[in-house]
Amino acid sequence: MAPGTTWSVGALARALADTLWARFGVVSVQGEISGFTRAASGHCYFALRDQTSQLRCVMFRQRAALVDFEMRDGLSVELRAEVGIYEPRGELQLQVESMRRFGQGSLMEQFLRLKERLRAEGLFDSGRKRALPALARSVGIITSPQAAALHDVLVTLRRRSPQLRVVVYPASVQGAAAPAELLRALRCAEQRAEVDVLLLVRGGGSLEDLWAFNDEALARALARSTIPVICGVGHETDFTIADFVADMRAPTPTAAAELCAPPREQLLAGLQQLQRGLRHAVQARLAREQQRMDRLHMRLPAPAALLRPAEGRLRDLQNRLRQACGAALQQREQRLLVWGQRLVAQPRPDLLRRSMRLDGLARRLLLAAAQARQRRDQQLQALRARLRALDPAATLRRGYCLAWRSDGGLLQDASRLRAGDELLLATAGAAARLLLADAQPQAHPLATPAATGDGESS
Repeated sequence: MAPGTTWSVGALARALADTLWARFGVVSVQGEISGFTRAASGHCYFALRDQTSQLRCVMFRQRAALVDFEMRDGLSVELRAEVGIYEPRGELQLQVESMRRFGQGSLMEQFLRLKERLRAEGLFDSGRKRALPALARSVGIITSPQAAALHDVLVTLRRRSPQLRVVVYPASVQGAAAPAELLRALRCAEQRAEVDVLLLVRGGGSLEDLWAFNDEALARALARSTIPVICGVGHETDFTIADFVADMRAPTPTAAAELCAPPREQLLAGLQQLQRGLRHAVQARLAREQQRMDRLHMRLPAPAALLRPAEGRLRDLQNRLRQACGAALQQREQRLLVWGQRLVAQPRPDLLRRSMRLDGLARRLLLAAAQARQRRDQQLQALRARLRALDPAATLRRGYCLAWRSDGGLLQDASRLRAGDELLLATAGAAARLLLADAQPQAHPLATPAATGDGESS
C-alpha cells in the first residue's frame, strides 16, 4: 500500500500473518508446556514458555491424536509449528503440527551424521536408483498389519488398479525390534521374487517413532535391493534415511500406492490408443503391399503365354511315349507267343519225370491215409468194448444189485450189518427198501473180498 494508507484491523492482522509465514514458515521450538487445556472438540490449547517468554499455542484434534504421550503442564517438549496471528484477538500464535519430548536433539544429530555419510558414499545418487516398472503386475507392501497405512494403501490400490496382485510382508514399524523385522521382510521379498515393486510405508509420527527407518543396515539393504522400492513414511514434512535411499520417495503411504498403480481408466485409454495405432499401421502396411503386388503383377507376362511352349513339348513327349510303349508291348507279345509254341511242341523231359513222380507220391499219400484211418477205427472199437464191459449197468443186468445203508453210504461189507438196519437195494430195473430181521444175515458164497472190492454187494 502507498504511504499514508489507512489499514483496517483485519487487513493488518492478515498482512502480519502473511509476513510471519513468509519469514518463518514452519519452525521447531523447544519449551515447557503451561496452562494446558483440551476442549470438548479435541483441540488442545496451551502456552510454550522458557525462563523469559511464552507463546500461545494451539494443536488441533487430528494432530493431537498423533502424539503418543500425555501432554501436561511442566512437560518439556520440542514441537514443529507454523507462526501466525490469531486474527479474532490479534495475538501471536503457534499452530502446532507435531510434538515430541525434549531430548531428541541427539537423535537428530545422529540422523544428520548418518545422512551425510551415506550421501558421501553415493547411496542417495539418482543414477544408482532403479526405474519403476511401467506396468507392475504385483505389488509387495512392507508394513505392520495393524497400521492404518496398510488400509489406506489397499484401498488406493483396489480403487486405481484392482487387477494388481498384492503381497503383504508384515513387520513392526516402531520400537527396538522394528529395524530387524523390516530388514527380514525386505530379504524375504527378495528371496521369494514374486512382486515387481515394493512399498515401504508407515503413518506419521515423531522422529523417535520413525527412527526404525533411519537404521543404517536397512538403508544399505534398500540400496542393494533387486526390487524397486517406493518409500512412503510419515507425512510430507517427515523425512527418513529410507526416503533418501529408496528408488522413489512418496510424501504419504497413499501417494506411494498411487505411484505404482496408475488408474485403470488411464491404462484402458492407453490400450485403446495402442489398438488404434496398431490398426492404422496394419492397414497402411496392407495398402503398401497391395500396391507392390499390383506393380509386380503388371510386370509379369500372361500365364497362358508362358505355358504354351511347354504344352507343345508335353504333347510331343506324350506321342513319343505312346508309340514307344506300343512297340515294346508288341515285341513282348511276339516273344511270349514264340516261347509258348516251343513249350507245347517240345516238352522238357525233366518236367515229365517230375509230373510222374508227383502222381506216384499222391497215390502213396491216399493209401497211407486210408490205412491210418482203418487202424484208428479198430482202436476205437476195442475201447468201446472195454467200456461196455466195465459199465455198472451191465453188471446189474447180469443179476447183481447195489445196497446202500440208511446214512447214504454204499454197503461193501455184509458182516457189519445189524438187526434193524434199513437197506436200499437197487437192481437193473427197480429199487426196494429192506429192513433186516433179528437174525444175523448169512454170508453168501459169492461175497468174497474180490467181489466186494469193486464196490458191489449181493
